[in-house]
Amino acid sequence: MKELSFEEKQAQLESIVAKLEAGNVPLEEMIALFEEGEALYRDCIQTLDAYEKRLNDLKKENE
Repeated sequence: MKELSFEEKQAQLESIVAKLEAGNVPLEEMIALFEEGEALYRDCIQTLDAYEKRLNDLKKENE
């Protein structure tokens, strides 16, 4: 299975949030969606942190 891009993870996370906000999800599914959303959120944050570090490193190299 291929790794999802940042944009794909973000879109999937937005979809999960929309489902949860709609409020018509059974409790078991709601918990599973919440857990999946949390994992996607952590992945997105890690990706953003890595990009930020990379950009800072590039900036330092060019100073």
